Amino acid sequence: MKQFLVFVRKEFCHIFRDVRTVMILLLMPIVQIILFGFALSSEVNNVNIAIFDPAKDHATQLISERISASQYFNVVKMISNPAEIESLFKSGKVNVVLVYSERFYENILHTGDAQIQLITDGTDPNTANAVTRYATAIIMTCQLILRPAISPKINIVPEVRMLYNPQMKSSYNFVPGVMGLILMLICAMMTSISIVREKEVGTMEVLLVSPMKPIYIIIAKAVPYFVLSIVNLATILLLAVFVLGVPISGSLFWLIFISLIFILVALSIGLLISTLVDTQVAAMLISGMVFMMPTMILSGLIYPVENMPWILRFITNFIPAKWYIVAVKKLMIQGLSIDSVFFELIVLSSMAIIFMFISLKMFKKRLA
Repeated sequence: MKQFLVFVRKEFCHIFRDVRTVMILLLMPIVQIILFGFALSSEVNNVNIAIFDPAKDHATQLISERISASQYFNVVKMISNPAEIESLFKSGKVNVVLVYSERFYENILHTGDAQIQLITDGTDPNTANAVTRYATAIIMTCQLILRPAISPKINIVPEVRMLYNPQMKSSYNFVPGVMGLILMLICAMMTSISIVREKEVGTMEVLLVSPMKPIYIIIAKAVPYFVLSIVNLATILLLAVFVLGVPISGSLFWLIFISLIFILVALSIGLLISTLVDTQVAAMLISGMVFMMPTMILSGLIYPVENMPWILRFITNFIPAKWYIVAVKKLMIQGLSIDSVFFELIVLSSMAIIFMFISLKMFKKRLA
């Protein structure tokens, strides 16, 4: 028994000697439960809504106040001109617009009917459906409040209009997300594994003694994955258009351009991972746990970022796939111009430069 306890103690020493192993064993479950517990929510919160109210009467004020008081909506703007609606959606400032008809309360008094239109962004059908359900429920509650004071026959039925995706196809939502996920998978994970494999078997040192500079050898290892990612990008776009029926409403050139920038970001992340580890298993764990899981959960691929607590929403700003997915939706689904994704383009370009600089510097020092 004493020998057995000695071996157990030895194994504990091996585990706690490796800080990365301890972090994976003890910290990753905490991170996972927090992410899955707070990020994965079927509720839709913090929805930005704008209201166009030409009537400004008792009934419209009641509905607007109830919507403003709801936990699901943030009233960001009271529109004075319906021409502003399109620009608000293009800028991404709102997710839904509530439009009242003129003489709203007066129409209720005379006919018992009044018109309300809910205009939502249909690029994410699940979120759009949830938003319209919440807004309709609030309107129905206000209808019950108004009914005794006006007429038992009052009937307010919202008219729902889905922008960019009137057919409510789910492919409009998941195609941009899958593009980000696949490109990150191919570039980051496979690049890091390829370089670490050379280090693990001892052939990287052989390559470094060749006449070519080390930085060129490292970049040469990443070039094939860059080319394969371009092939994957073309395949995804062809399948999206001709099989799934998702149109490329905007500029194909700028869509490909920003995709290439994102590929460079993913490649630089793969190089960075390869500087941190010496085994393929460790590279797989870091790629899967540290990069792939946040890409799936915190990028808006599965659940909207708006549903998450503020701390997770802040963290999503450092997830490259989030900015790429937003840009692809704007260019591919909404058909907006390059001006609308200028900020996303700047963020991704900055990430590509920063990650590439850090990874190459660290790799050169590590292998010197």
